[in-house]
Amino acid sequence: MRVGKPKLLLFLLVPGLLYFAVFHYGAMFGSIIAFKDYVPFVGLADSAWVGLDNFSKIFTDGEFWNAALNTVEISLLQLVFYFPAPLALALLLHSLTNDWLRKFTQSVVYLPHFISWVIVVAMFQQVLGGAGMLNGILGDAGLHTVDILGNPDLFQPLMVIQIIWKDAGWGTIIFLAALSQVPEEHYEAAAIDGGGPWRRFWHVTLPAIRPIIVLLLIMRLGDVLSVGFEQILLQRDAVGPEAGEIIDTFVYYRGIVGGDYGYAAAAGLFKGVIGACLVYAANKISHRLGEQGVYR
Repeated sequence: MRVGKPKLLLFLLVPGLLYFAVFHYGAMFGSIIAFKDYVPFVGLADSAWVGLDNFSKIFTDGEFWNAALNTVEISLLQLVFYFPAPLALALLLHSLTNDWLRKFTQSVVYLPHFISWVIVVAMFQQVLGGAGMLNGILGDAGLHTVDILGNPDLFQPLMVIQIIWKDAGWGTIIFLAALSQVPEEHYEAAAIDGGGPWRRFWHVTLPAIRPIIVLLLIMRLGDVLSVGFEQILLQRDAVGPEAGEIIDTFVYYRGIVGGDYGYAAAAGLFKGVIGACLVYAANKISHRLGEQGVYR
């Protein structure tokens, strides 16, 4: 039994490993089309080799850099406002002493994660859209109506608000697991020494969960240029590409819709290289600060 159990657990890993092998690592071989003038009807082998021409076009394409700028701005907003939200929510849930209330609250805040972006966007449209509930109330009161979803200036903050509402609860799982490992004796000792709630958080809670925070931050930096393809694709047309285009939607419209596969692949590969560099740099910095990071 003790010999067979690890084998069974390893066998259960096979579907996940196959998924990553086929759809992530296997798909990387398709990146060669970034160096070709790829035509599906001609085939990968017979498509003309263009070298770095696609990348040269990227660096001189104003539309790409507009998409890149929008991506960076949304990423920074998410890093500042969304990344701390699960931690704050986890601390709030951890402080609840009533088990029933804590479990009920966890279930409520987890629920939006399982709702698809199509439904989430439709809900926001019904509330904040031009013909939504908010404008209905304002119109009935004789006040000026506003189309929040169609306002380019509010697009980026709205994207952050949506992802906080949808995924902040789900993001608390790892932080709650880390908080549960902090010994209660440490809090009691800090309280005896006269430490208030803020000092207990700063000197007990934060040092205990700092490795998890650093690990998640590094992983987030690696994915910093992926700011929610489906979420933004569904709302891009409401504000136009000037405000709503990101790198992923740029790749989709240039490659899948426009048929310029080589150029779109080059843009996607450029994004992947930047993400890998950010992970490497953040991991090195974490080592210098004494943390383990993602890898040694």
